[in-house]
Amino acid sequence: MQIQDLPYPDPGVPDARSGSRFLWWLGRNQLGGQFKALAWGLLHFLAVSALPFCVGLAVQSVVDHSGTRLALTGALMVLCGVCIALGDTMLHRTAVTNWITAAARVQQLLARRTALLGSALTRRVAAGEVVAVSTGDVEKIGWFVEGMSRFTAAAVTVVLVCVALVVYQPALGVIVAVGVPVLAVAVLPLLPRATRRADFQREKAGRATELASDTVAGLRVLRGIGGEDLFLDRYRRASQEVRRAAVRSARMWSLISAIQVLLPGLLMIAVVWRGVQLARDGRITVGELVTVYSAVMLLAYPLRHFEEIAMAYSFSRPSARRAARVLSLERAMDSTGSLAAEIPCGDLYDPATGLLAPAGRLTAVVCGDPDAAGLLAERLGGHPSERGAETLVESVRTSDSVVLGGVPLDELPLDCARTAVLVQDKDPVLLSGSLRDLLDVPASGLVSAEAALSAAQCGDVLDALTQGSPAAEDPMEARITERGRSLSGGQRQRLALARSLITDPEVLVLDEPTSAVDSHTEARIADGLRSLRAGRTTVVFTSSPLLLDHADRVVLVHEGEVVAVGAHRELVHSEPRYRAVVTRETEEEAAGEAAVRTAPGGLTVDDEAVLGGVSADGEAVLDGVLEEIEETA
Repeated sequence: MQIQDLPYPDPGVPDARSGSRFLWWLGRNQLGGQFKALAWGLLHFLAVSALPFCVGLAVQSVVDHSGTRLALTGALMVLCGVCIALGDTMLHRTAVTNWITAAARVQQLLARRTALLGSALTRRVAAGEVVAVSTGDVEKIGWFVEGMSRFTAAAVTVVLVCVALVVYQPALGVIVAVGVPVLAVAVLPLLPRATRRADFQREKAGRATELASDTVAGLRVLRGIGGEDLFLDRYRRASQEVRRAAVRSARMWSLISAIQVLLPGLLMIAVVWRGVQLARDGRITVGELVTVYSAVMLLAYPLRHFEEIAMAYSFSRPSARRAARVLSLERAMDSTGSLAAEIPCGDLYDPATGLLAPAGRLTAVVCGDPDAAGLLAERLGGHPSERGAETLVESVRTSDSVVLGGVPLDELPLDCARTAVLVQDKDPVLLSGSLRDLLDVPASGLVSAEAALSAAQCGDVLDALTQGSPAAEDPMEARITERGRSLSGGQRQRLALARSLITDPEVLVLDEPTSAVDSHTEARIADGLRSLRAGRTTVVFTSSPLLLDHADRVVLVHEGEVVAVGAHRELVHSEPRYRAVVTRETEEEAAGEAAVRTAPGGLTVDDEAVLGGVSADGEAVLDGVLEEIEETA
């Protein structure tokens, strides 16, 4: 695999049982690149190691006054220089290729797993950790994968040089053959502590990244409540913890580097001291002494790769462990399905809660717990709660699949389930790009972009985008910043609603789609939603009287079960729990208002606000309330 061939047609199925197994799996999937790097590495290191023998031969040729041998030695040194340059260049090229392709494979695997898990990913793994894995961790994993071939070449070279020195000059070669393995393993006792400090640093860095990500995501809210300084202090403390952890880790690695410099120096002193004695006794020649001395000097070069691979493994192991953790996550829903790839139609029914959404009708669901409402919305879309995650209530069984037209969503292929039921959560994400790109989603083709934008009341949003993109003549070409940060919360919410309406799914599930818009706009959205989705199944999770009054059917879910079904105006009078959620009243307020309602003519202002919200023609709540008061009087 070359860089220009990326991305991989199929990145494969990773072995995510542990970080070490994942690294081993990556290495096995790049054997071709590893062998290329190993071959070029051997050429480079062996050519470097041959230089001391050339130098020794040249010195001995001068001592022996042999011009022929000196010329041959010079030619041999030129050949070694060419091999060093060629091997180093191609080793760097293949090693970087291995690094980039390994990182790209990990990124593809993470992207596919993220797309498969959807919102379940952030419920099980912190957003900051996901960011750290997909950015910094993939580089460290690639570093270890590409470093393995260079380390292997260096290790083979060290062994061959030691054997050659023993054969060439046994008296000094034995000292080198014994001392070099000691140099290689001398730092091993320090590696566990260095690894722990590196893991601690990664943990602190991940927490700081998560804090920064959460702060940026809620920056608008923080500015509104004046909490910027508080979160700035929190991030400053987290950043200082990362700095201190990095310093402690660097101290340990500096100690390892010092040992890697000190011990080869001691070995060289021993070789020179013994070599001088042997030369004085006439047991070795000057050329042999220079050869062994030069070989020991140059052995420090391949030996540095022992330290590098130890450092790479220490840094990549926790990164690989985090990546393997993400890649090992599974959806609770079968991705292949056991039924034919057909999109069902009909009533949507959840056996766990008893919630029924009749086909072709607008059903509003009221749930007092927003978190439970979000889980139920995901469940209706075939996203059941993950094993071990918090469910609606303890009695809800995640194995009970939601049924659409008598067909369990769990047993449908993933693409069919997603086509049949679309869920828009309460915090939809807008990607950067043009408005046309945002609305370019898989759709039935029956709903135009203009109709969806009109139903979602996006007129002022188009004006804002056009003003922010003066060069865009067509509003559809206006640019949207990352996550739509240049827009207000209500504007982002309406654009996300328009995107969902364009898809025109068989069932559309909306979780609080108008929580950030004003009442007048909300009333018009309710009219547009009802009109555009006529004949289609729509489920809206909301507690807004404006949307509830436009629904064909209102369902109250309490403690994980459907406890009341009816029209909005009926449930306000007949169901105290429903009224408590819709009006957000306390128990004392409910008792007092109940006494007022029992009195003759005791129709309160809150009654009318809850019942009607905003009339069908778009008038404000207060106008309808005043009219009713006048009629009562």
